[in-house]
Amino acid sequence: MHCPSCHADDTKVVDSRLAAEGSAIRRRRQCLGCGYRFTTYERVEELPLVVTKSDGTTQPFDRDKIVHGLRAATKGRSVDDITIAEVASAVEDELRLDGGEVTSSRIGLAVLERLRVVDEVAYMRFASVYKNFDGAADFQSELELLKKLS
Repeated sequence: MHCPSCHADDTKVVDSRLAAEGSAIRRRRQCLGCGYRFTTYERVEELPLVVTKSDGTTQPFDRDKIVHGLRAATKGRSVDDITIAEVASAVEDELRLDGGEVTSSRIGLAVLERLRVVDEVAYMRFASVYKNFDGAADFQSELELLKKLS
């Protein structure tokens, strides 16, 4: 790490502590040349997530789209905003572990997996849009699948 004061190459770490609720490390450094002390932060570099849609186009991942879909599916249900945020965060975390590029269908399945546990009615609402239900038979087959998974 270069000293911001004299631009010397040689600095030493004087103190290290967790910062930002454990998502970063705060390091106090001292320049061995001029004695100047400064602080640096070390964080994990997150790769941008890219979503490949069914038509082949790509776009940056937008967590708000998941939240919006969850709010629509849970409207009128006893699911609070904290639960919606937790589901969206869990989905995003899972997708980031998979790599930098995910398909929109993978996102939909990840949401459905978690929504099934949270609220079955919201699950059916989300599934009806995600799986493009055409009639009552689609609801019936999805309900049978839901019963098998429970």
